[in-house]
Amino acid sequence: MRELILEKLGEIEKRENIKILHCVESGSRAWGFASPDSDYDVRFVYVRPRDFYLRLDKTRDVIEWQLDDELDINGWDIRKMLSLLHKSNPTVFEWNISPIVYKTTMEWQTVSPVINRFFVARSGLYHYLSTAKSNYHKYLGGESLKYKKYFYMLRPLLACRWILGEGTPPPMLFRTLMDKYLDAELKPDVERLLDIKMNTPEIGEGKGFPRINEYITRSIAEMDKLLEELPTPKARGWGELNEVFLSLVDTF
Repeated sequence: MRELILEKLGEIEKRENIKILHCVESGSRAWGFASPDSDYDVRFVYVRPRDFYLRLDKTRDVIEWQLDDELDINGWDIRKMLSLLHKSNPTVFEWNISPIVYKTTMEWQTVSPVINRFFVARSGLYHYLSTAKSNYHKYLGGESLKYKKYFYMLRPLLACRWILGEGTPPPMLFRTLMDKYLDAELKPDVERLLDIKMNTPEIGEGKGFPRINEYITRSIAEMDKLLEELPTPKARGWGELNEVFLSLVDTF
């Protein structure tokens, strides 16, 4: 599959006239709990020739290349990525630290150290808490649910605890978050849930886990209160990101 993904990346570079700076896995495979039939969520950051950025007409900053049962491939223009980094968008931090890297470049090594300097705890906490709450309202409460939906609540809530405890972007791997911040009495239930998730198809569903349900409900209320107490950060300037952008455009 890695060879196929690299082949696809080569096609994208040629047809779109871009240079891919960094490409990673961003979904359940990178989180460490893929099902047997999980697709590959391939995400990349790219740069175009300088003249592309000097046009007056509006240009697209996203490439959506493939979406099927096996591959989900899309990427962001470096300008889009840096603009989102200025807002401390958590997706940027996740792509930067994904444990599964399909392709990277020396140019990306000039970007990577800059990224964590723009992390804002309040923004990260808000993002992950919103993700957990959205899935909570959609999926929790019925007699049964898809097992994977549990992780769309548990992982972001543990990411919130990581942010509050460490003050850094949370790691991608669910087990790292779980080992550090999940309550000990819940670990047997979550280990069982992990085993089910990783050994059943994506559509697998069944009865809920009452203790996990209670933990999710309690954690959302707790994180809501803690979010209100976090100070609003000062706005950061654009100077450093502008320098990074110009340096990358000049490398094409």
